[in-house]
Amino acid sequence: MVEIKRLSTTQPDFWDSLDALTSWGNHPGAAIEQRVAEVVDGVRSGGDAALLDYVRRFDGTEAGSVAELEIPAADRAAALEQIAPEAREALEAAAERIRAYAERQRLEEWSYEDADGNRLGQQVTALDRVGVYVPGGKAAYPSTVLMNAVPARVAGVEEIIMVVPAPGGAISPLVLAAAHVAGVDRIFTIGGAQAVAALAYGTETVPAVDKIVGPGNAYVAEAKRRVFGVVGIDMIAGPSEVLIISDGQADPEWIAMDLFSQAEHDEEAQALLVCPDFVFLDQVQQAMERLLPDLERSEIIRASLAERGALICVRDLEEAQQVANYVAPEHLELSVAEPDRLLEGIRHAGAIFLGHYSAEALGDYCAGPNHTLPTSRTARFASPLGVYDFQKRSTTLYCSPQGAAALSGCAAALARGEGLTAHARSAEYRARGEESAGD
Repeated sequence: MVEIKRLSTTQPDFWDSLDALTSWGNHPGAAIEQRVAEVVDGVRSGGDAALLDYVRRFDGTEAGSVAELEIPAADRAAALEQIAPEAREALEAAAERIRAYAERQRLEEWSYEDADGNRLGQQVTALDRVGVYVPGGKAAYPSTVLMNAVPARVAGVEEIIMVVPAPGGAISPLVLAAAHVAGVDRIFTIGGAQAVAALAYGTETVPAVDKIVGPGNAYVAEAKRRVFGVVGIDMIAGPSEVLIISDGQADPEWIAMDLFSQAEHDEEAQALLVCPDFVFLDQVQQAMERLLPDLERSEIIRASLAERGALICVRDLEEAQQVANYVAPEHLELSVAEPDRLLEGIRHAGAIFLGHYSAEALGDYCAGPNHTLPTSRTARFASPLGVYDFQKRSTTLYCSPQGAAALSGCAAALARGEGLTAHARSAEYRARGEESAGD
């Protein structure tokens, strides 16, 4: 039997129950904090020697130098030739769709001139060097390579450094092939907090980057948190999430499998179904009973659904919108007949999938939008990874002599109000310069 909570908005304690269900304590714990602090400080002060020691201890990889942990470019190209033709075709097709979507995200430069001849604007520049962390070990994540590296390349990043753990030296050919397709410049088989520290501070062999992106375990997340400020980071990601709003007209087996597709990530993943039709909720649960035994990760799915899953009955679709906006899910499926109408009331979600055929799994791999998304209710204030995460904005200001004179009085008055006399006089000098020029 599939164990999953049943909630209803008619329950007096519904919102408290929902809050308890969706809360996720992202504090790593003292033990992880201490271990990560030691590793980060060790790599920062010890460079290659410390990094090599941690790689041997934690990754189980024997190497005589950090240079030996770098994968030659020729190996990446060879991997693309060696994988199955259908896998290569899928990688290249996914990369092209991700690239086409990313091309539309570029920030624009602009400027305008005011009445006094001052020119104000925005200059956009790409980051110089970016680090991409790709989880490794038993699992292979070529999609993570594409989703993180392709937008960086579209943004104009000059150099992309990828790190990926390779316990015992083993690394997935699919991951290497994806790196080649995405245009990654260098790859080091390093994982964990030590990889994040190496990217943040640099070593004799691993170059320091300007920003680190990509998912990882609790140690990687804590390391990213610790080095933030020295470098930029994308986000501190929590467990994967999906919330599905259904009008009860979908195939129950489709909805059940969509819920499973998130629950199979790990035991902390969250899968929620919101629907005004309690009979349909029963049908979905029955579909779960039929489908789950055949799935390879059924035990993980069972644990995830029992701990953090729920079937939620609402009064109507408008109330379903309220639930979705409160949860602010990483993935939101609007599995309804008129998804565009429902979309108008959605304010908080990482990625939104419209209609019965828009399975979240399609977005995970190849549809085009990025799958690196805000989790744990952070979609209230955060956005998906995109080209804009690899670009910077600089403001530009050109003052004409007349414009500087016109602005100086305002600036000087505000500066003196703050007690910053040098600021005031600096502005006033420009006004005097204009007066002198007019004599």
